[in-house]
Amino acid sequence: MLDRLKVKAITLDLDDTLWPIWPTIARAEAALQDWLRHRAPATAVLLADDLQRHRLRESIMAEQPDFKHRLSALRTAMIRRALQTAGEDTQLAEPAYSIFFEARQRVDLFEDAAPALEFLAQRYPVVALSNGNADVGRIGLAPFFRAAISAEVFGVGKPERAIFEAGAAAAGVALDEVLHIGDDASLDVLGALACGMQTVWVNREDHLWPHPEQPHETVSNLHELTELLR
Repeated sequence: MLDRLKVKAITLDLDDTLWPIWPTIARAEAALQDWLRHRAPATAVLLADDLQRHRLRESIMAEQPDFKHRLSALRTAMIRRALQTAGEDTQLAEPAYSIFFEARQRVDLFEDAAPALEFLAQRYPVVALSNGNADVGRIGLAPFFRAAISAEVFGVGKPERAIFEAGAAAAGVALDEVLHIGDDASLDVLGALACGMQTVWVNREDHLWPHPEQPHETVSNLHELTELLR
């Protein structure tokens, strides 16, 4: 059970906790495709093929394993490799990625996200912990956060202890005074539990819990979360 009185700060996942990620990525890929069709049409065709895109990603990851948490570098490298393969101008890689990245920041918040953020920010220091490359400043959510730590910038992602420690340090509290909230059973919940943190699993799709270790609480939406913390 959650010990509400022990909670002095919040660390919070972003993708699929505050907004659905795959519609966001699909919109960003569509924006990239539209841009490339006018400037590098053969590359656009190549990147529109799911299998080709997967092969590009796997090839680059094999060459650059450190890209695991450097999603911007990985996506840029994929675009550059696709341009090279298609015999088109590789100097288009960076401006093409800028189109993708800008669209990736246009998220559609779950209806419970903004009220929950307002509630949490009024009561606790809140730190974003993400393995993705969302930018809370560009999205317009920066006022709700004390800090935002991404695996891309930090170099280590969840479930590694170091990123949870960084979140606690940014909030100015001890690890066991932090409540971590996220949708991913392994990366968010098990990672935080291993650090001695309290956890809330955000289970919007009514999945079965897959591990022996249990979150302190499970909620189906962020309205339920705020009720737990009142």
